[in-house]
Amino acid sequence: MLIGYARVSTHDQENAAQVAELKAAGCTRIFQEKKSGGRFDRPELSKLLEHLREGDTLIVSKLDRLSRSLRDMLILMERVNEAKAGFRSLNENIDTTTAAGRMLMNMLGTFAEFERDMLRERTRTGLAHARKQGRVGGRPAKLTSKQEQEIVRLIGSGEKQAAEAARLFQVHPSTVSRLMTRARSNAV
Repeated sequence: MLIGYARVSTHDQENAAQVAELKAAGCTRIFQEKKSGGRFDRPELSKLLEHLREGDTLIVSKLDRLSRSLRDMLILMERVNEAKAGFRSLNENIDTTTAAGRMLMNMLGTFAEFERDMLRERTRTGLAHARKQGRVGGRPAKLTSKQEQEIVRLIGSGEKQAAEAARLFQVHPSTVSRLMTRARSNAV
């Protein structure tokens, strides 16, 4: 089954031209979205993906009608692939039901993976450089080291329960739990 997907653009709030192209391509069912492609909650796209079956082909008039970001596009292509369905973009001449189309999508996936790896590498390098300069990321500590020692002493001596210590120092019980775990591992 050939299944079409049409979505309005910022400039053109009508799907008529896309629907005509999809019908001309042989789509027997067309899902029409009236929401922006930058949104994650696209109900018609979700319905379409649930509807896809093995052997079906998802068809769009242009790639940007399906997604604006490469990352989102690759996630969508993975879902199409998991359904054992194909994908075609009419204007870009991409067709994953052919060997050349599958190769093109694999190349796009490779570039996206490379980009993610480079971003991770740059992030790690930046964090290491910041640490060398004495800067530490993350949220500021809720407790001073003296407060931490006092909590460990109160709970260790049995004067207070963990929940009582959390209320006393106005922190979440999980903060106290992590502190006690760390204290026990340091004592060993």
